[in-house]
Amino acid sequence: MKLLVADQAPKRIKHIQFSVLSSREAVAIAEFEANQRDLYTPGDRRPVDHGVLDKRLGTSDKSGKCETCGLSLADCVGHYAYIKLVLPCFHIGYFKHVLGILQCICKTCSRILLDSAQHRKYLALFRRPNIDSLTLAAYSKQLAALCRKCTTCPHCGAINGVVKKIGAMRIGHEKWRGRNLKKEAGGRDGAEGKGNYQAWKASFEEAVREDKQLEAHVDKAIEDLNPLKTLSLFRKVTSADCELLGLDPTAGRPEEFLWQYISVPPVCIRPSVSQEAATNEDDLTVKLTEIVFMNAVIKTGLAKGVTTQNLMEQWEFLQLAVATYINSELPGIPKEIGAKPMRGLCQRLKGKQGRFRGNLSGKRVDFSGRTVISPDPNLMIDQVAVPERVAKVLTYPERVTAHNIERLRDAVRNGTEKHPGANFINQGGDAGLKKFLKFGDRNYMADKLRVGDVVERHLRDDDIVLFNRQPSLHRLSILSHRVKVRPWRTFRLNECVCTPYNADFDGDEMNLHVPQTEEARMEAFQLMNIKRNLVTPRNGEPIIAATQDFITGCYLITRRDTFFNRQEFVQACAYLQDAELEIDLPPPTIWKPERLWTGKQVFSVLMRPNAKSQVNVNLECKNKTFGKPSTEWLDHEIKLEYPPFMSVNDGFLVVQNSEIISGVFDKSTVGDGNKKSVFAVIQRDFGADEAAKCMNRMAKLCARWLANKGFSIGISDVTPGEKLKAQKNNLVAKAYKSADDNIALAAAGRLECQPGSNVEQTLESVISGDLSRVRDQVGEICMDELSRNNAPLIMATCGSKGSKINVSQMVACVGQQIIAGNRVPNGFQDRSLPHFPKGAVDPLAKGFVSNSFYSGLRATEFLFHAISGREGLVDTAVKTAETGYMARRLMKALEDLSCRYDQSVRNATGGVVQFVYGDDGLDPANLEGDGKPVVFERTWSHARALKLDTNDKEGLLPYEINALVDERLSTPYFTNACSATFLKDVRDFIDVNIARKAAEYRETYGMPGALEPLKRGQSRNGKADKAQLAVVNNLTKVTSKQIDEFLQLCWTKYVKAKIEPGTAVGAIGAQSIGEPGTQMTLKTFHFAGVASMNVTLGVPRIKEIINAAKTISTPIITAKLVENKSEQAARIVKGRVEKTFLGDIASVIAGVYSQGQLYVSVHVDMRAIRALQLEVTLDSIAASISNAPRLKIKSGDITVKKKTHEIHIVAMHNAEDKVPAYRRMMWLRRVLPGITVKGVHGLQRAVIQQNSDGIKDLLVEGEGLREVMTTDGVIGHKTTSNHVMEVEKVLGIEAARKTIIEQIHYTMDSHGLGVDPRHLMLLGDVMCFKGEVLGITRFGVAKMKDSVLMLASFEKTTDHLFNASFNARRDPIQGVSECIILGSPANNVGTAMPALVQDKPKLPPRYETVFERPERERAGGKAGAGKAKARA
Repeated sequence: MKLLVADQAPKRIKHIQFSVLSSREAVAIAEFEANQRDLYTPGDRRPVDHGVLDKRLGTSDKSGKCETCGLSLADCVGHYAYIKLVLPCFHIGYFKHVLGILQCICKTCSRILLDSAQHRKYLALFRRPNIDSLTLAAYSKQLAALCRKCTTCPHCGAINGVVKKIGAMRIGHEKWRGRNLKKEAGGRDGAEGKGNYQAWKASFEEAVREDKQLEAHVDKAIEDLNPLKTLSLFRKVTSADCELLGLDPTAGRPEEFLWQYISVPPVCIRPSVSQEAATNEDDLTVKLTEIVFMNAVIKTGLAKGVTTQNLMEQWEFLQLAVATYINSELPGIPKEIGAKPMRGLCQRLKGKQGRFRGNLSGKRVDFSGRTVISPDPNLMIDQVAVPERVAKVLTYPERVTAHNIERLRDAVRNGTEKHPGANFINQGGDAGLKKFLKFGDRNYMADKLRVGDVVERHLRDDDIVLFNRQPSLHRLSILSHRVKVRPWRTFRLNECVCTPYNADFDGDEMNLHVPQTEEARMEAFQLMNIKRNLVTPRNGEPIIAATQDFITGCYLITRRDTFFNRQEFVQACAYLQDAELEIDLPPPTIWKPERLWTGKQVFSVLMRPNAKSQVNVNLECKNKTFGKPSTEWLDHEIKLEYPPFMSVNDGFLVVQNSEIISGVFDKSTVGDGNKKSVFAVIQRDFGADEAAKCMNRMAKLCARWLANKGFSIGISDVTPGEKLKAQKNNLVAKAYKSADDNIALAAAGRLECQPGSNVEQTLESVISGDLSRVRDQVGEICMDELSRNNAPLIMATCGSKGSKINVSQMVACVGQQIIAGNRVPNGFQDRSLPHFPKGAVDPLAKGFVSNSFYSGLRATEFLFHAISGREGLVDTAVKTAETGYMARRLMKALEDLSCRYDQSVRNATGGVVQFVYGDDGLDPANLEGDGKPVVFERTWSHARALKLDTNDKEGLLPYEINALVDERLSTPYFTNACSATFLKDVRDFIDVNIARKAAEYRETYGMPGALEPLKRGQSRNGKADKAQLAVVNNLTKVTSKQIDEFLQLCWTKYVKAKIEPGTAVGAIGAQSIGEPGTQMTLKTFHFAGVASMNVTLGVPRIKEIINAAKTISTPIITAKLVENKSEQAARIVKGRVEKTFLGDIASVIAGVYSQGQLYVSVHVDMRAIRALQLEVTLDSIAASISNAPRLKIKSGDITVKKKTHEIHIVAMHNAEDKVPAYRRMMWLRRVLPGITVKGVHGLQRAVIQQNSDGIKDLLVEGEGLREVMTTDGVIGHKTTSNHVMEVEKVLGIEAARKTIIEQIHYTMDSHGLGVDPRHLMLLGDVMCFKGEVLGITRFGVAKMKDSVLMLASFEKTTDHLFNASFNARRDPIQGVSECIILGSPANNVGTAMPALVQDKPKLPPRYETVFERPERERAGGKAGAGKAKARA
């Protein structure tokens, strides 16, 4: 029946089934057999018929036509041929698999080496439905192990040995080895007497008679399983056995994994490049001709007769050619030196430039531009200035409608050269005729334009584009901007937006992409808009905010002594928005002698320019440099705490209803990375649009004001004053003296060692501690000494750039140079440079630079400084590669996790990773507090200020407040939307911070506290008079309006903070861990409380954790002690855990020659044992000596002398070793000191750590968690280790997950990087959700994911593909990687997730066509009616 409706629905690939191309299929798809080795005919250079460049395979030159389909190069898809191999060959991709099969089957009868019971059991296991690939692999492994053990075939009785690879492409069967030598075969072989070793040996007799040299080698002979033999074995394998080998007998039988027919691919994937006379052929073509040639040689050899040896050599050569055609980087194949390596088919697929990663997962795109970027503070933060010449090339296809037809007609008339013009017209929509507007009559075309055509017009102002800077480390590296077409040649953006891109203007380039459909534009605008991404999803801190100059400008304007007269103030207000903003002028601060406005008022206007504006900012926050209010002049009896806004340096910002009351605007209030900053507060309370408006005003104001004010730096800024010089020299001299004193002490041996360190380490740590402090102290002096108009100082104070250290390095002293965490090491013999005496460890010789950059460095200082700088550069370069790879692995492992409509986090196949995202279902980007959705204190002050009630009416009593809140929170409005824990937090906050405080104040002023309802007759205000009442009202008045406002704000913020279904939580989590990695230093050690206990931190530590490494560089167990206050108890436990050697507690170990015997006498130092609180006795030491491994000292040879505290070990003449007693005694003296007498094996050492409260913990280095937990005196359930895998082994998977989360958190924290714990939880869950800790490496990811395409696009591309086709795997296209490769939208992530669910439509009964009716009429009425009914 003809289709009545044209079917134009987009098609989607459901799944991909992998299998092997069988010989039959290879021949079926081929056009002909290729058997000519020549490529071209000698005369006219046309491709030879039946060659590998035959015209029937397609064409590779632009003019030629394909002889099969008659199409040109662009349209012909290519056609195949085949090569029939005379002798079969091994396929290099399946070589391992072939080996495995041969090991499992009998090499005589091809049956699998299992008896019938096992056969049935395994067949049932393999046939279980819905079995996943991991379980299957485990079963196959068990089966292979069983088959390997079986040496006599249960079916035919033949003897089977080990199958192994010999050489590059050969398989040998070692039948006669070990027990098999004496075995007799059963079955037919046994009956004929051929089945034993003797018969095998006898078969060589004739050959040995011919060639006597063979005799020596007969024993080493093994059976050669050549491809032919293997093929005949494989052909005999039954279908049931195929299933047990992990094959699908319908898709690929074992014989298909050997080459018999080779498919010749079309010419279009191996084009010839023609140069003047000759052509340059592709590697694949060359290899194919080689194969055809070898094949022909063997064929003629077999026909005419050739020596066996010759034939085998040719066969091997053919095998090699076929193998390198598939994979040219074979191990064991010599590479030709100098020749460029050939590219086989494997090489085309694998690696960064291969098919998978280079052309499928990521592609080059059209409609993109790239140029240098430069700053422009006059742009809005969501704009980008695009050069006109770029705007004329990048186009957007706009469909003509009645609304835009005139505008598009003008564009068409302007043509390609004049902006705003157009480049092409598609008449009749997308499929129509495309006309180029550079030529032809444009006016005519414009007049002929009609609704429905598509005009490719130039970019215009306010088009939506995507802007991106590489490396794209997180999703904020690509955002959407609105276009602003400008002259010149750079992309320009507002400097506020540099941070997310990590851009600067020293020559960076950025990319611009133009979305080509309305849907794409809308999605970019809604999801990627700058205003929607003011905060980073890593931890919800603002990332788009004022930077550098803007911060300096803000700081200078808001300083206490910045005043403007009316002209200046109005001018500053006009800067805010190009004088187009309606502004209500605030009253001046100073009226006489002239009217002056403060700089703070400019910013009040900036936040709320006029009465119409709804922006009422309420905020209290410390500035970057906060000086505490001074109370020195007070009597010490009076305990007076000044409020923080009385700060000595105006360092505490208070804003109420957008009026700045105190404080300045600096990095911590307008910069990025602080949730209490002004822009963050505006964004949370009034929405992103308002925040963006304020930021735009701020950028224009600061840029324009600073341009007039001027802010520059000169040599005078870094010239130190006399006083500063004197103080600095004084400090340096003091530090030098203390260093010399310590060196002298150490030389005399009187320096007190730090715990766990020797004298040298202690001296180093003491000296470098002193010298590092010098620079900081000098820095402090600089801050006090320099003028308040000093430019570097202003920048350091307000946080726009630089720090105290930079200032003090320029002005006073560069300080100690650190290399790899220590002072400068020795580069020459016993000294750092030949300028110093040998053995010098004084500050100068070890890299202390006492000069400043102003005064200039000496030669030695300069070199030390350069060394230290070089280390930084190398570190950065290495780190980039390390973190890049780490981020890629994380992304691949987590990419398909998304939040679903039931709040759970699942992967693409629907496996649950978390039941609720991050345990509370909140989105880190929308959290106002630190991991909490609402900051109650600020929300309360905001609500109070919004609903301020200034009349004299009294407010609610404390118990009324609590009652009102309880009543409101128990309504469904709150209980349905908010979690119980959140509502409890709200109640607690109101109770503790408002009601109880009010009650306290009331009691202070003699009123009843009123936390309970008042008793009858009790006065509401007690004995308080009017003044006291006013004070209490002022401090504690709360109205029901304020409470309602507060609760509504809390509700809104909580609901906003919930994570949206479809969020790609995995991808965001991976970026939030990968992106901070680039900011970490690479090699950092951190002292865990004690100088000598190093803990690896930084990138290597994160790498260890996510790799789930079995051994880590610094395993440390933290043990909490039962007696955590007493030093003695701690020492006893330390003695129990730490390894103590005999050499540590013996004062003398000496050989004694007495009459008749030689013995070694060990004097045990009992005083040392008591001092170390060790629990050892002479008997236990004797026992340890006799139990020491590999020393074989008999307990009979040991005698214990209790009185003299000695142990004697007799050294006998040893008969069996023939070692004289004297030698044995020398040996005993050498090995005895190393015997462990106490402690846990695997633990290196223990250190007692004491915190400020005097509580002691034990830190143990090494692996031995279970032993430490069970040691007496340790609290077992509070003992933790930083070694994830050991924790998993001892305490199980949940503890391991917790350890992963805590360790990554600790590492990030110690580098000062805030990452929301929800991201870390997700990572921990992904590593543990399969029930074992899986590292995020190629092995771990392969266990987490089943998808073949995803694994192939990650690492080991070709191995995964070969495995998939061997096991006939089926990939249901579900994950993100697979969807990208196939070009369909990802399944359950982002905007592809929502779907419309609808009932099945009710269709009318089917109408019978004409040619169906006669049958019914023939069959008779009733039956026909029944049929029709059934059909309906």
